[in-house]
Amino acid sequence: MEKSGNSPTIYDVARAASVSIATVSRVINSPELVNEKTRNTVLQVIDQLGFIPNYLARGLARKEIGHIGVITPFFTIPSITQRLSGISNTLMDTPYNLTIFPVDSTKRLENYYAELPYSRFIAGLIIITLPINDLSLQRFKKNDIPILTVESSVPGYPSIEYDNRYGGRLAAEHLIRKNHLRCAFIGNSRIPEYTISQEEDRFEGYRQTLLSHHIDLPDEYVKLPDLISHDQDRQIHDLLDVNPPPTAVFTSTDELALRVLDVAKNRGVRVPEDLAVIGFDDIAIAAYLKLTTISQSLFESGKLAAERIIAHIKNPTRPEENSFIKLKLVERGST
Repeated sequence: MEKSGNSPTIYDVARAASVSIATVSRVINSPELVNEKTRNTVLQVIDQLGFIPNYLARGLARKEIGHIGVITPFFTIPSITQRLSGISNTLMDTPYNLTIFPVDSTKRLENYYAELPYSRFIAGLIIITLPINDLSLQRFKKNDIPILTVESSVPGYPSIEYDNRYGGRLAAEHLIRKNHLRCAFIGNSRIPEYTISQEEDRFEGYRQTLLSHHIDLPDEYVKLPDLISHDQDRQIHDLLDVNPPPTAVFTSTDELALRVLDVAKNRGVRVPEDLAVIGFDDIAIAAYLKLTTISQSLFESGKLAAERIIAHIKNPTRPEENSFIKLKLVERGST
């Protein structure tokens, strides 16, 4: 594909894509105004030509105010909102605003990755528990938009990660110290394909630690309900109906643990006398309900993510930093 001169222009893109200059401009600045087929054609040409939009306007704008984008699934659940609060709190005293891009499908995630690098809207991007492919990484890099990932890692990019197997191990060791021999696990099934699930690692850390202490985790003690609450309640009831019932349960999220507490209360099962319960996340309500849980330091991790992305905006040559936040067990009344 021919280019005019050494550096391709918006005219080259328009010519190669068989669209007007105005259409190319809309794809870059207001992609939602362009139909998907045309948008994808223009973006493909931009990638092929190596076209880089004019940075002058964006560079001037960044000196006064900018936007930090956060792409995240499930942005209304407590664990995500708590982390977003940490990001927002950190940005309050900076020239950056927080803009959230919620993901509810693979298509929406792909659209964000196709459009945001050319939109001139964000100065930096935080990606929470979502994958990103090489082409998308190249687009952001070409447009000088730094990226930081949370709960995943991408070689060559800064990240904030957790050892989820260690979290499962902490839960098992705590129950073992409490002399529990009938230990169960509840996790979520059918995690959307566009997310990165950490639940399997939490389960494996838990299971392997129990096995190392000669405590079996039979299939009837493992429940993987759908995200919908009525299926969660049904499977929790099924678990408590097993003969003999478990004396302890570790759940992959605090939300699941709260469902267990509610079902147990309605059945007259005493916590922790009849059933010990451990969650994962340490959301704000966990302390109020006296839930023992594995803390991710959600608010603090959000603050760290915001601080790191701003540092990379100010200094693009800054070395990548991959931080592991140490998980800890917070013991409360449920165990």
